[in-house]
Amino acid sequence: MSRTKSALLGALVLLAGASGTAVAAVPADPAGIAAIPCTVDYKVQNQWDTGFTAAVTVTNNSAAKTSWAVKWAYAGNQKVTSGWNAKISQSGTAVTAANETYNGTLANGGSVSFGFNASYSGTNALPTSFTLDGVTCNVDDGSGGGGGGGGSDPSGRVDNPYAGAKVYVNPEWSAKAAAETGGSRISNQPTGVWLDRIAAINGASGSMGLRAHLDAALAQKGSGEEVVQLVVYDLPGRDCAALASNGELGPTEIDKYKTQFIDPIAAILADSKYASLRIVTTIEIDSLPNLVTNTGSRATATPQCDTMLANGNYVKGVGYALAKLGAIPNVYNYLDAGHHGWIGWDDNFAPSATLFKQAATSEGATVDDVAGFITNTANYSALKENNFTINDTVNGTSVRQSKWVDWNRYVDELSFAQAFRTQLVSVGFNSGIGMLIDTSRNGWGGTARPTGPGATTSVDTYVDGGRYDRRIHVGNWCNQAGAGLGERPQASPATGIDAYVWMKPPGESDGSSSAIANDEGKGFDRMCDPTYTGNPRNNNNMSGALPNAPLSGHWFSAQFQQLMTNAYPPL
Repeated sequence: MSRTKSALLGALVLLAGASGTAVAAVPADPAGIAAIPCTVDYKVQNQWDTGFTAAVTVTNNSAAKTSWAVKWAYAGNQKVTSGWNAKISQSGTAVTAANETYNGTLANGGSVSFGFNASYSGTNALPTSFTLDGVTCNVDDGSGGGGGGGGSDPSGRVDNPYAGAKVYVNPEWSAKAAAETGGSRISNQPTGVWLDRIAAINGASGSMGLRAHLDAALAQKGSGEEVVQLVVYDLPGRDCAALASNGELGPTEIDKYKTQFIDPIAAILADSKYASLRIVTTIEIDSLPNLVTNTGSRATATPQCDTMLANGNYVKGVGYALAKLGAIPNVYNYLDAGHHGWIGWDDNFAPSATLFKQAATSEGATVDDVAGFITNTANYSALKENNFTINDTVNGTSVRQSKWVDWNRYVDELSFAQAFRTQLVSVGFNSGIGMLIDTSRNGWGGTARPTGPGATTSVDTYVDGGRYDRRIHVGNWCNQAGAGLGERPQASPATGIDAYVWMKPPGESDGSSSAIANDEGKGFDRMCDPTYTGNPRNNNNMSGALPNAPLSGHWFSAQFQQLMTNAYPPL
């Protein structure tokens, strides 16, 4: 997210991102300015693989100056290569920007701006403190201080939990990844920890429980900031349109969900031992969107989804989870928002936002309990389709009329996430909400990745020949053949996006290719069967699933190897 925060709240720093990511602003309250000697607005205007452009505005709240020098230090290997409106020098990680002859005057309450280009590799974290003529900026009279992560609000939360922070690497997933040939290339990546049944809280079948993961995160944290990513996923009648991820609780067991699942999780997360962690919770994927698209008279409706709409337990459960977890100051709730190939159509887009607002204001929850939303969780929708846009036409026919786009308003996940964020704010969510995009399996690289647009013979040849997403149909979701790892997890990669994440751990199956008896409440869904010819939700196309897959959540070596082979960016 990129909302601007008052410097009265402390040193405001965001991890460097794309256009529009800003930190700190001059407070609107003049009474507060006297306590702040100076403020710095450091904004990354553009960023690419090896460099970035930044704009800096300094406001002086002390005595007038006839010359000035702003200093900061980088945590990484950033090197200023050129600048304007200031004389910029660098020694190691330390940078000094001094006035030019024409802009040395800086009145009380006055501002001066300058900019620069810089190179970097790896992580491009913004500086965590600034000084103006040796005086620290962006702090109050000494009681506020702070910094290192994206601003804060009265609850103590920072604006973007991923900013300036490491993200927890699950040692169980990491060990499985490292054991695969070539897996060490990604085994140090952060992934989500799935709490998908009550037993997972304490650790099921010898696996780590929630406290064990939090303890491990504290060990990884060191002296810096650390994000832990949890998937909270055990609603009554869970995933009413997909049998592979059905849960252990029946449609009416809302009280059991509250008392035996959410309450124990909240009790652990509220332990003061874990107060220094930034805990990101992804709330109930594949739940609320089902109530919009798979109910009523629609061809995609299921009796199970109609039941959950009628009894209200999805809305109640999500509201209860948001309220209980949102009461914990270091917890950041991100509500699942489907993906562009699910709610990107006109008749799904606005109704989904309205339903999410209903859930976020039920069972004691408020919009303040929602830090943001996550899209594409455990899905395959391409992040950015570069070879065609929704506005293209072929021989007078809009790409919206192609079989692939099928009248959707969006062709990729980034454009959808940014637009849906705007829609969510319009229905009453806070303007500072940020989006997460799960990029764990949406890279679609490898030798089959198109290098340019398709032939303009027809709108279908144009779209199909140029699209990165190679699924047979956008409604296909289970262990998709040809998929690859997507963008690596990173903070603030684009306007309105808090982070790209791997919430779905690569290599964990979406569901079994054939029925497998189990005690995990997981059914057999024909969409995971490579011989299945489809249903109305994928327009009766083949499933596109890989063969020989194990139960959902279990390790699927063949899929993991394919994801690495087809990774984009390549490994």
